[in-house]
Amino acid sequence: MTVLMHWLGALLINAVLIAAASRVPLLTRAGWVHAAALGTMLWGTLGLPGWLAVVAYLALGSLVTRLGFGDKQARGLAEARGGRRGPENVWGSAATGALLALLSAVVAEPWRPLLLIGFAASFAAKLADTFGSEIGKRWGRRTVLITTLRPVPPGTEGAISLEGTAASLVGGLLMALICSGLGLLAAAGPPLPVLVLVTGVALSATLIESAIGATLQRRWGWLSNELVNGLQTAIAALLAMGLAWAVASPA
Repeated sequence: MTVLMHWLGALLINAVLIAAASRVPLLTRAGWVHAAALGTMLWGTLGLPGWLAVVAYLALGSLVTRLGFGDKQARGLAEARGGRRGPENVWGSAATGALLALLSAVVAEPWRPLLLIGFAASFAAKLADTFGSEIGKRWGRRTVLITTLRPVPPGTEGAISLEGTAASLVGGLLMALICSGLGLLAAAGPPLPVLVLVTGVALSATLIESAIGATLQRRWGWLSNELVNGLQTAIAALLAMGLAWAVASPA
């Protein structure tokens, strides 16, 4: 009964909060409904810290999307729907993290810190991608294809720039700091090495995502941006957990 009440409370809290926030132009109407489902899962498994981490991710991602939005819109580089995210964006970004949060609630305690490193890395990678893409499209001076380093127009799948890559590093670090500050990484090890690991993995996964965009996404029409986002977050989580496991394992 206690578990049931906990989950009912998580559902009620998220329903009330989403109803209050739905007027803010961050998500579509359907996007808000799916965000409520995601929020319920996170509150039910990780409590307030996990929920706040993803709220911070959403807020920062939406904020950076709005930077220079008029200019990006004039050049045809802006996000559709005025930057509002739909259900496909919600789950493309959060499916990996949501799965790891659910697993963290049922595994034995020694495994939980490892799953939370993966959780943090998945959202750090996605925020790094958003920062890099939005800053690069607006302020990138020289945009090249990651696989050939040949100049390409901003917004090209697989394109990178120095400014965008630097912004990706900042975005990944911000998300790592947020997760650490909320206590989600407290049991993962010394703070500085964990921050370096999560941030480094976030940047690496973002560059891998660009390589996927420049190769596989160009060949396979069914490989949508949302699926690529899901791949990126899964790669980040697996990399982070694998490295953390390797470092912690005795030689």
